[in-house]
Amino acid sequence: MPKVGLGVYKIKSKNEDALIWALKNGYRHLDTAAFYHNEELIASAIKKSGVKRSDIFITTKVWSSDLGKKTKQAFETSLKKLQTDYIDLYLIHWPVAKYVESWRIMEGLYEEGKIRAIGVANFERNHLEEVLEHGTIIPAVNQIQTNPFLQQNKLHEYLVKHNIQHVAWGPFGQGNKQLFNHPALTEIADRHGKTTAQVMLRWSIQRDIAVIPKSINPERLRINMDIFDFRLSEEEMTRISALERNKRGFNDPNNKFFLWVTRFIR
Repeated sequence: MPKVGLGVYKIKSKNEDALIWALKNGYRHLDTAAFYHNEELIASAIKKSGVKRSDIFITTKVWSSDLGKKTKQAFETSLKKLQTDYIDLYLIHWPVAKYVESWRIMEGLYEEGKIRAIGVANFERNHLEEVLEHGTIIPAVNQIQTNPFLQQNKLHEYLVKHNIQHVAWGPFGQGNKQLFNHPALTEIADRHGKTTAQVMLRWSIQRDIAVIPKSINPERLRINMDIFDFRLSEEEMTRISALERNKRGFNDPNNKFFLWVTRFIR
C-alpha cells in the first residue's frame, strides 16, 4: 500500500479530471467507500487515465447499514461499481453493531482471493480487541482521524504492537486553519522550504503512519506527494508532538448515538 494516497470523500463526477490528473502524475492509492457514492467515478477515472489496474491500490469500505448478513452483497456491489475483480483493501467503515459478523464474512472473501487485505476504520482499542478475540485474521489497517491536534498516541502504540498499519484520514484536521497557520508549523516549513501541509504529512510518515489527504487542486495534489525529499529532525518532531489537543474534527467512534444513526443513513 502506498504510504501517500488520495482520499475521495465528496469528490463528484465534475471532479473527474482531478482524479485523472492524480493518476497520471503518480498517485497509486485511491481511498473510497460505498458511502461516498463515487466508486463508479473511480472506475471511470482509472480507465481514462491509462494506468493499469494492477498498478493501483484501491481501498473501499462497507457502510454501517450493510453490516451483518448484507456485507457480502455490499462487497459484490462495490466490486461491480469499481469494475474490477478484486479489491486491494476492504474496510469496515465504523464499529457499528454486527461488525464482528461482517469481519467473519470479510475473512471468507479474503480466503477466496477477492480481497487482498482486510481492515477497519474508526475503531478504538475495545473494538479491535473484540475483532482479535472472535476473528482469525488480524486487521491489516485501522484508518483513523489523525493530525497534530489529534495524535492518537495510545492507539498508535497498540496498532504498532499488533502489526496493524495506522492510516490517517483528515491529516490536516479537515482543513483546520489553526493548524495551517500554527507558528510552530510555519516556522518548520520555512526552515525546509516546504508548506505546512507538507510538514504535517511528513510528520505522519515519520511516525510510520500512511496518509490519504484529499484535494481536487492539481498544485495541492502535487505538493501532497512531494514530501520524500526532506526529513524532520527529532527536535521538530517533538515540537509538533507538543501541539496535541486531543481535539476531534468529526464524530467520536465511542459515541453510541452517532453509531446508531449511521445505520439509517445511506
